[in-house]
Amino acid sequence: MSDTSQHQNLAIIGHVDHGKSTLVGRLLYETGSVPEHVIEQHREEAEEKGKGGFEFAYVMDNLSEERERGVTIDIAHQEFSTDAYDFTIVDTPGHRDFVKNMITGASQADHAVLVVAADDGVAPQTQEHVFLARTLGIDELIVAVNKMDIVDYKESTYDEVVDEVTQLLNQVQFNTEDASFIPVSAFEGDNVAEHSENTDWYDGEILLEALNDLPEPEPPTDAPLRLPIQDVYTISGIGTVPVGRIETGIMNVGDSVSFQPSDVSGEVKTIEMHHEEVPEARPGDNVGFNVRGIGKDDIRRGDVCGPADEPPSVAETFQAQIVVMQHPSVITAGYTPVFHAHTAQVACTIESIDRKMDPSSGEVADEDPDYIQSGDAAVVTIRPQKPLSIEPSGDIPELGSFAIRDMGQTIAAGKVLEVHERS
Repeated sequence: MSDTSQHQNLAIIGHVDHGKSTLVGRLLYETGSVPEHVIEQHREEAEEKGKGGFEFAYVMDNLSEERERGVTIDIAHQEFSTDAYDFTIVDTPGHRDFVKNMITGASQADHAVLVVAADDGVAPQTQEHVFLARTLGIDELIVAVNKMDIVDYKESTYDEVVDEVTQLLNQVQFNTEDASFIPVSAFEGDNVAEHSENTDWYDGEILLEALNDLPEPEPPTDAPLRLPIQDVYTISGIGTVPVGRIETGIMNVGDSVSFQPSDVSGEVKTIEMHHEEVPEARPGDNVGFNVRGIGKDDIRRGDVCGPADEPPSVAETFQAQIVVMQHPSVITAGYTPVFHAHTAQVACTIESIDRKMDPSSGEVADEDPDYIQSGDAAVVTIRPQKPLSIEPSGDIPELGSFAIRDMGQTIAAGKVLEVHERS
């Protein structure tokens, strides 16, 4: 990766089987991130398994189980560079049981490419992913109308899909002026890295141009430091070393920091990144750091590290806007599923359903409803059963989104509107 380029996290979203993995493999190949001989190896392997044509998808799906099933399971992180940016692709699975991974992937992304197959159009998961992307704060969408080779590159089919997707974007309050549509064939390479003669009726940007033209993300360095703890290690000769990814702010050696909700504090002695000591770390950096005066048992995964004079907030209760994606019955006040927020997993009770929103317009549909169910959007008041550090998405969006899990599946996703801190 170049040292000068700006960095972007890019989510690839869309319905299963619409060609996301193939598109990602094609992007990596066209930008020189995957050498020709690796694609050749994948091609041979795909043909042996009777999956000819899956070679680009295999670049991403490097877990063997995924290759056998031909399905993307976990989030794979791949990197490629264009003239303008260094991209980290958060490949987001399309299968319903993988929506939790999709949520964690999309919530780390600056922008998203929505892949919609020309022969299939808007499918149920297309809607779900667009709704999630919107709820989780992705503003700009590039829509790749894929598999144009299957529909003989017909302009009329492309136009139909564009109309269908535009309606969907309008429904969930996406600004369709901020969306660009591109007819592509990930399999054949049309309009990915160069203009295709097969679509002489299209004179807009190709995919790599559209990626280059994405607005630069503003790194959240002005916000206070927030670093969710992923793990805590004890390293001989150094001591206790918490590890995590800086979401906002800057960490410097010598800073006084506080860990919440464990409510302990100390001074940053050293910061390590890629096995090297560094004087400071910034948003997006994965770091291990040592804090004077903190023992291994004082802090845990799910804690958030911040400045001692601007500590992370700990919620007594919080109000949030949620979108219910799937639930076998209805959700009422008193329901206590597990909330996944940054690295924390905490059981939380929905104390009250304050109002139901119309997900297609965002307006209030019902004040004080008795229940909500699949497909509903609502504003709810939530009480964590254990201390939870979380922030309003209006102040620190990076720590303001969460997923709600129950019965082994993702029930809902949401963002925090306001936090009532514990006294």
